[in-house]
Amino acid sequence: MKLKRIFMFLGLLCLGAAITLPPGPAQGEVYVEAYLGGVQGANAPMNLTTIHRDEPAPYVWDNRESHATPGRLEPAFLGGLKVGTWFVKDGFLGGDYPDWMKYFGAYLDFSFHRLDFRHQLGGTSASDLNFPFPPSVSGKNFFASNGTAATLAFMLAGRWGFFKDSEVPFGRLQPYLAVGPAVLFISQRPTLSGNLYDGALSIFRPYTVSPGSSSQATVALAVDAGFRYMCLKNVSLDIFFRYRYAQPSIDFQYHDHVGGTTVNGQRTITLDPTLHLFSGQVGVSYHF
Repeated sequence: MKLKRIFMFLGLLCLGAAITLPPGPAQGEVYVEAYLGGVQGANAPMNLTTIHRDEPAPYVWDNRESHATPGRLEPAFLGGLKVGTWFVKDGFLGGDYPDWMKYFGAYLDFSFHRLDFRHQLGGTSASDLNFPFPPSVSGKNFFASNGTAATLAFMLAGRWGFFKDSEVPFGRLQPYLAVGPAVLFISQRPTLSGNLYDGALSIFRPYTVSPGSSSQATVALAVDAGFRYMCLKNVSLDIFFRYRYAQPSIDFQYHDHVGGTTVNGQRTITLDPTLHLFSGQVGVSYHF
C-alpha cells in the first residue's frame, strides 16, 4: 500500500472524527476506539486466462490457457480504528433527538490487514490454436499472490442495554448490530507458473507470469455483530465479529517468460476473486 494512500485514509478518518465530535456534552455517547483482531477469508476461486505466443506474426505457436485456481487465503492480523456516536439528546452536534433514538448510532471504521493467497496448485486447460489436434491438453499450475486490504466503512448501528445503573443509565452491557457500505482498497502481486503446450513439437515449455503489483478500490458490504461493556463511564471494552463482501477485478500487464526467454508482446491477466472475509476483533474505546 502506497504511503500517500495511507495518509489519505487517515485524513478521511480525522475528517470523520471532526464531523462526529459534538461541541457540547455528549453523555459518554461519542467514542473513539482502537482494535486488533484476526481475519480469514473463504476460498475465492478464480479462472485466470493467459495468452502465450511467439512474436511477431505469423505465430509458430499460439497458446491459450484457462487456469482454475482454488483461491485459498492466508489468515492475517488486523488493526483498525472507529469513530462513532449514539443519537442521544444533546449528543451528536447538539441534536435534540427523541428518546427512542438512543438505540441507534453511526460510526466510521478504518481497518488494514494483509490479503495473501497462499501458494497453491490448480488445474490448467491449454490449447495451441495452430495445432488443434488434440484440441486441448490438461495440466497443472502454481499460483500465489501477496497483497494488502484497507477498508473504510460507514456503519449504521442499533443497540440494546442491560445492567443499568446510575453511572451508565443505558446499561453497562450493550449488544449491537451494524451494517453499512464500505470501500475496499486492495493491492495484489500475483505469480502464476506452469507448462505451456507446444503443439508443433508436442512438448511442454515452462513459463512464469509475474506482472508486479496493481491495486483497485471497490465497493464492499460490511456487517458487524458484537457487544460493548462499559467498564467505566468513559471506557468500554468492545468484542465483535465482522463480515465483508466484495468483488474486486484487478488487471495486470505482463510479458511472457517461456522456456527462460522473454517473449515480445504485452499481455493482460485479471484477478477477480469473490471475497467473503470473516474477522473477530477486540477493542478499547474512550467515550466523550
